[in-house]
Amino acid sequence: MPQFTLEYWQDDGWYVGRLKEMPVVMSQGQTLDELQAMIRDAYRLLLEDSADHAFIPKEKHELAISM
Repeated sequence: MPQFTLEYWQDDGWYVGRLKEMPVVMSQGQTLDELQAMIRDAYRLLLEDSADHAFIPKEKHELAISM
């Protein structure tokens, strides 16, 4: 199971947070436990959505590149 860092803060009485390694995954909750559950759901939904919409052809190639 992958490990991520949850960055969070309070905003107007809510816990708001995002995954440090994947800042696009954000959510909120009334408690820190609820925020963690909501972040897990948001992460799972993001993975499901990307898998549902990803087109990967049968014939593919790989190339190592430097960044």
